[in-house]
Amino acid sequence: MTAEVRTRVRIPLRLDGGVAVDAEAVTFRGLADGGEHLAFVLGTPGEVPLVRPHSECLTGDVFGSARCDCGPQLAEAVTRISEAGGYLLYLRQEGRGIGLYNKLDAYALQDGGLDTYAANAALGLPEDARDYTVAAQMLGALGAGRVDLLSNNPDKAAQLRAAGIAVRDRVPTGVFATESNVRYLRAKAEQTGHTLRLPGLAS
Repeated sequence: MTAEVRTRVRIPLRLDGGVAVDAEAVTFRGLADGGEHLAFVLGTPGEVPLVRPHSECLTGDVFGSARCDCGPQLAEAVTRISEAGGYLLYLRQEGRGIGLYNKLDAYALQDGGLDTYAANAALGLPEDARDYTVAAQMLGALGAGRVDLLSNNPDKAAQLRAAGIAVRDRVPTGVFATESNVRYLRAKAEQTGHTLRLPGLAS
């Protein structure tokens, strides 16, 4: 199933930490899940653009929640992709695909001692329900069949490759650890193989 570009519009972006860049927002038709996902063209994409699929996080991206590292990762991605040239894919997959209310329910269970994955399981939900089919479709519509992937998550690279996108390199993001999110980051590293350098971890 292929997608095609629907509209393109210039937007000046102003993010946390003083990040200020001009971007082109791209919308699509024909995406597999019918969602309103966006691509932001940053800098001048080359033959192998730098790409970050970033899953929506209302609490982190908009309100600056310190329970995750999503907001700082988003600001970092915009900065680095603007410098290298490429695409930020903003995917409407709140809470690793389980939705906002379920994510907040999982937070309540985490306050009782469960980690982020165990909390999802206790709610009868997948540990990670994200599907990157639409990300591959978006890249195809943008003519980006070969990319460098800005991500610590090996599953993103595996899913994109399975969907026909050639991932030349997986470029690690920074690690934005705080007292509020270190348990969350440690769970990602220990349980799903995220390449994060945290105290007490070999990776």
